[in-house]
Amino acid sequence: MGFFDKQSSVARPGYSRWLVPPAALAIHLAIGQVYAFSVFKNPLVALGGGAWNLKAIGYIFSLAIAVLGLSAALFGQWLETAGPRKAMFVSAICFGSGFYVAALGVHLHSLALIYLGYGVVGGIGLGLGYISPVSTLIKWFPDRPGLSTGLAIMGFGGGAMIGGPLGTLLMAHFKASGHQPIACTWMVMGALYFIFMMFGVFTIRVPAEDWRPAGWAGPAQHSALITTHNVDVNSAFRTRQFWLLWIVLCTNVTAGIGIIEQASPMIQDLFRGSVGPAAAAGFVGLLSLFNMGGRFFWASVSDFIGRKNTYYIFFIAGALLYFSLPHMTSVGAFVAIACLLLTMYGGGFATIPAYLRDLFGVHHVSAIHGRLLTAWSTAGIVGPLIVNGILDHAVATHPGMDPHAARVPAYPEVLHIMAALLVVGLIANFMVKPVSERYWMKTKVEA
Repeated sequence: MGFFDKQSSVARPGYSRWLVPPAALAIHLAIGQVYAFSVFKNPLVALGGGAWNLKAIGYIFSLAIAVLGLSAALFGQWLETAGPRKAMFVSAICFGSGFYVAALGVHLHSLALIYLGYGVVGGIGLGLGYISPVSTLIKWFPDRPGLSTGLAIMGFGGGAMIGGPLGTLLMAHFKASGHQPIACTWMVMGALYFIFMMFGVFTIRVPAEDWRPAGWAGPAQHSALITTHNVDVNSAFRTRQFWLLWIVLCTNVTAGIGIIEQASPMIQDLFRGSVGPAAAAGFVGLLSLFNMGGRFFWASVSDFIGRKNTYYIFFIAGALLYFSLPHMTSVGAFVAIACLLLTMYGGGFATIPAYLRDLFGVHHVSAIHGRLLTAWSTAGIVGPLIVNGILDHAVATHPGMDPHAARVPAYPEVLHIMAALLVVGLIANFMVKPVSERYWMKTKVEA
């Protein structure tokens, strides 16, 4: 088992740092499947036979995201000691086995088992897999921390691009062959994703303590927000800056989940007769593509214009676009705006680790990032509760109406709430200032 120890993954002299991003992508493309969960929502509601509504099914996704943030916060400091390889391995085991527990829940018609498998066990795999490459890539790319976190996290946004169509095709295949489509699909996906994640486990490397990029003289002081000092994770947790960034991430994520978690049913409801399940699955995949591209694009842009300015763009432009989205009467315009919003949603995730590195240094960036992801846990619960609660209420108050038609007038209320949340995030971002000297560790950052 020494192979999984941190020391065993230290790169030898001459190792190219550009071999590390594919290992991170292998993990994030796999666990990013959670963003394709909406393709299972209608089939699960149908499987429930009236006993499972959108809100009950939405809890599966919410629980997975909540456990992601909680496990990242709980195990972030352990990761700094154990190293990324061991964390990735545990992530692969949890994520893969979570599908099998959830499949058993489908077979036994037990929603509680689905919560346990996809939400809790799989959610632990999500949390460990999400944070495991971040610190490693920042250490490999101290000269471009935004680009490095974009490389690490863009795969998570692209996971639905694979998971959405894959889930839809597998369900269609197993349904045609007479098998339980959801359970069989999850069993196949569990095995495939575990194998894919093991590529990342075997290929990840960490730099030696004295490694530096060729020709790099040290961190440049582009802004007062970029520190040359380290802040310990426990000290960072007590700062005002940590909690302002917590609000920044929480509001951005809550708004984005308003589209992602309901993507497939939403476009079918708003454009009934024009968009069917197959086209809606394609929409989910397209959102995933822009989510992924936005993570790399905006995180890279933040290296030049700064993290704070990047978030200003997200919040100002995002609020205007969310407000206008439900009023689009053209499928093309609706899809275009949704895709643009998803670039900024994904960009927020990819930029936040570099924002943390700027404010708190590199020493405990994974652990600090892990604790900040409790904002994602909160958003993963609050976002779907807002969306599904409002939509289910609309259906309940119109018992004689087709559920798809009943939900349509409720979408403007949902998306206007998301626009208001972004205004709150804008205020929090404005209030971010440099971390006080009293929180600094004694040893300055040298890398």
